[in-house]
Amino acid sequence: MVSDVIDLRSDTVTKPTDEMREAMQEAKVGDDVLGEDPTVKELEELAANKMDKEAGLFVTSGTQGNITSLLTHTEPGEEIIFGRDCHIYRYEVGGYASLAGLSSRTLDDSKGFMNPSEIEEAVREENIHHPETSLLCIENTHNVAGGIPVDSHYTKEVSDIAHDNDMKVHLDGARIFNASEALDEDIAELVGPVDSVQFCLSKGLSAPVGSMLVGSEEFIKRARKNRKRLGGGMRQAGVIAAPGIISLEKMVRRLKEDHKNARILTDGLKEMGIDIEPNKYKTNIVMLDTSQFEKTAEELRVILEEKSILTLALGKNLMRFVTHREISREDIERTLNVFEEEIL
Repeated sequence: MVSDVIDLRSDTVTKPTDEMREAMQEAKVGDDVLGEDPTVKELEELAANKMDKEAGLFVTSGTQGNITSLLTHTEPGEEIIFGRDCHIYRYEVGGYASLAGLSSRTLDDSKGFMNPSEIEEAVREENIHHPETSLLCIENTHNVAGGIPVDSHYTKEVSDIAHDNDMKVHLDGARIFNASEALDEDIAELVGPVDSVQFCLSKGLSAPVGSMLVGSEEFIKRARKNRKRLGGGMRQAGVIAAPGIISLEKMVRRLKEDHKNARILTDGLKEMGIDIEPNKYKTNIVMLDTSQFEKTAEELRVILEEKSILTLALGKNLMRFVTHREISREDIERTLNVFEEEIL
């Protein structure tokens, strides 16, 4: 069935399933700040077990999860290493600087990952003039690079570099389950080498709100206090945690459907003669250089919106399409027809 409006802006637009809505209504609740919400506890334990970490923490958003991790791993005045196109650097309002008091060393991650040798070179030597490099942040999948997944071999290599230099490693794994499904790698193995992981329940996993933070018991204990410091202490939060349990138990395997639809989109564009590399896009995000149409991304976005197809313009010549549970194969075919009839 083709939707009236095809919303390819983000997988964050997914609505909760009927089962999730019922779970919200029936959720057992208590005061989470007092540690008394049984549904939140169940979700936190489930998330930790899935990733073979000691403990979990339910947070309101991926951004809150990331800044909570930075606050927990570091001290003000220290330095973090991350990619110049990573989400923490580009899309989280500079919280690493304004809230955590950190300086940054950014590296090229345009291919979806940083070069391990450049990471090693970026670690500061002990010097009275330098901040201490205390944290490495990596992203999987990499949003701006087009949902690029990185495997456990890479994660272990860069984590070993960090740990050998007395640094911690935080993984912004907002879409880490997409990476796991695309690579056919066990999720626990994929995140095993890192010290903390943030992942979203409210993207492809379709929950209405929330993200998870997992790590050691000691890390989560300190993170819980930092979450409170950020205003993230919640009360009867079981009503929003309940859908997250369904996300983890029932929504992971279907992510491959989203990946397949993204591939159909890229293959279809390529067959029209559009300059795009289908093999580059392995998960549910597709990036398109709009300069080849002699139109800006915003101009192209408007053309598509007039045909009830919603997308995002991320720059002058960069447009993003994201597939998700509410995008069907028929929706993709309709999108391709609009390209052929209205744009080419």
